[in-house]
Amino acid sequence: MDVPPLERGSAVDDLLCFALYAASRAVTAAYRPLLQDLGLTYPQYLVMLALWDRGEPMPVKDLGDALQLDYGTLTPLLKRLEVAGLVTRRRRMDDERSVLVGLTDEGRALQGSTGGITTSIGEVMGLPEVEVDRLRESLRHLAANVAAHNAR
Repeated sequence: MDVPPLERGSAVDDLLCFALYAASRAVTAAYRPLLQDLGLTYPQYLVMLALWDRGEPMPVKDLGDALQLDYGTLTPLLKRLEVAGLVTRRRRMDDERSVLVGLTDEGRALQGSTGGITTSIGEVMGLPEVEVDRLRESLRHLAANVAAHNAR
């Protein structure tokens, strides 16, 4: 059974939160085929990006803060990446409550296979770079405002 798309101006379509949700789903879906060959999901890719950027092991708490993921969401991602041989998890010697996440040699090597992803996603989005930059800043501002409101 085919379901028609929502019409512009409908109650749902007029919601900013729906536009954000639909855009997020569309962009994440665009990543799927690019990451499938690497054996990564989009959230796993974000973890790997953070670790590649850092270049050294980091506490799970810092990784969760950087990705805005709670411990309960992040831990299963890390377990799957560890089973895949891409990351290591080990308790800190000076504080056994803290777990450090680092890259394996295989995890570091995987970064070389990701070079075309950003370009491909940019092409899929079809937006000029200046518009992408403006949109990113607007979304960061929106997220910060909502987080500040929710922290009250």
